Amino acid sequence: MSLKFPILASKGFTDAIGNTPLIRLNKLSKELGRNVWGKAEFQNPGGSVKDRAALYLIKEAEEKGLVSPNKPNPTIVEGSAGNTAIGLAHIARARGYRSIFYMPNTQSAAKINLLKFLGSEVYPVPVCPITDPLNFNNRARDHAAKLDNAVWTDQFDNPANWKAHYYTTGPEILQQLEANGLKCDGFTCSTGTGGTFTGIARYLEEQTKGNCRLAPSDPPGSVIYSFIKNGTLEREGGSFTEGIGQGRITKNMGASVDIADDAIFVPDKESIAMVYRLLDEEGLYIGGTSALNVVGACKLAKDLPENSNVVTILADSGHKYAERVFSKKWLQEKNLYDAIPQHLLRYVTLE
Repeated sequence: MSLKFPILASKGFTDAIGNTPLIRLNKLSKELGRNVWGKAEFQNPGGSVKDRAALYLIKEAEEKGLVSPNKPNPTIVEGSAGNTAIGLAHIARARGYRSIFYMPNTQSAAKINLLKFLGSEVYPVPVCPITDPLNFNNRARDHAAKLDNAVWTDQFDNPANWKAHYYTTGPEILQQLEANGLKCDGFTCSTGTGGTFTGIARYLEEQTKGNCRLAPSDPPGSVIYSFIKNGTLEREGGSFTEGIGQGRITKNMGASVDIADDAIFVPDKESIAMVYRLLDEEGLYIGGTSALNVVGACKLAKDLPENSNVVTILADSGHKYAERVFSKKWLQEKNLYDAIPQHLLRYVTLE
């Protein structure tokens, strides 16, 4: 089963965002007796699903007059764990804007360096809760307030984030399946800001008349699973995944909790094993978030009838995380090395 796409010419960076392939994960699908599909968001020009939200956040700011290319020093400021900042940095460069980012200092050096390569100012800061004025998101807000012609894009609570996926990603998924005579029976993905899940879920809920099962997938250390399951904000431990999981219900996530049918918990050991399985079996070099999403999709698929179609998001590639997830020392420190099937340990090429 394959999907065909037209050859498109793009008028600049932002015009190239979206219209990503929908890839059937063949071996997993055969094993499950259900079709598991991954939306290849790593093929966006900035390398991740966050390009979509970044574009909508900037476009909204421009339309509202919060930042203008016709005034001196237009500047984008955001608090981001990485991929939203990368998308914003690319678009800022394409528009001739400055960009300034605050991010948790736990993120990979590759992300920080990439932002610097794109000409951004980057401030890695210690991790602390959103209630603390020194939280990376609050620092970004306060920095933007001190500048003229600057906007804090507020990715966690700005509805422009989820609308990007309601108006683009969701319709693409449904069109791609329907073009091949298929329907969407289930959708899952992890949440950081909540924008990706909310936008796609709201669109699919409307278009399928409630006949698509919707469930966010959640890593350890996040409250989304417990909130959907029992209305509490319980969290335990932490995760090797970056940019997903949440300690609160953001406004973006809050816009979809009423339509979520379930939530799926994905342990880190299952996510890391899937990183290696997808590389070996599907030829997909993806990051931990994408692997977690696929694990969640498999769990969701098992609860649906045979031949059902479940879609998830392949958020970004593995390039930014390689020095960690392919390092034997790092995997052992995180107690993840033994989770990798023995026949796949040949891919652990870094000491």
